Amino acid sequence: MASSEPLSARLWADIEHIYQAVLAHPFLTGLTDGSLPAESFRHFIVQDAHYLRGYARALAVCAAKAPTEQDTVMFAEHAAGAIAAEQQMHAELASALGSSSDESAAPVAPTTRAYVSYLLATVHGGSFAEGLGAVLPCYWIYARVGDELLARSSPDPLYARWISMYGGEEYQSVVNAVLTLTDRIGPTLAPDELDRVREHFVTTSRYEWMFWDAGYRREAWPI
Repeated sequence: MASSEPLSARLWADIEHIYQAVLAHPFLTGLTDGSLPAESFRHFIVQDAHYLRGYARALAVCAAKAPTEQDTVMFAEHAAGAIAAEQQMHAELASALGSSSDESAAPVAPTTRAYVSYLLATVHGGSFAEGLGAVLPCYWIYARVGDELLARSSPDPLYARWISMYGGEEYQSVVNAVLTLTDRIGPTLAPDELDRVREHFVTTSRYEWMFWDAGYRREAWPI
């Protein structure tokens, strides 16, 4: 592995197969052909609201540990943006889907709980770089998925609206800023820390696939 290779390139190579599995998942193919059951999308939106609350906390910890003041400001703004998305867009989508307030207060599902718990444990217990590796897949996979789905769009206006949220240039610019930071710190990492960053990146990429799958299955606690 060439040391001159950007860290982002090495990370993406580690999860290319996971990304392809995400694109092939029936949740996403159902979004673009309009066949996804509304109940599955509703479940996803409710759980995504739960997830974004935890993700915002993880980003806030990244802000506290960030290497420069500019990086701190960036992650703090992203944390605030995650809360805004949860409060605004998800509330509007839930209303359009006919979700009740009781549904919005539905229990955090197993995959959501596991994913958020892993993120928070990593950002609190690991280095800044490890935390970055853990939060990066949510940024990056969503941007790549958004671009792919935007090209296909959807015959369902609600699904098309959700796709446009992550497929636009504004969101991509946010992701690009995080990738620039990733490549900036890459050369500073010792081999053992680099290994941990890659492991966290792969693990949360797997959780991304699992989150789509949990929405499709309308996952609930078995007992």
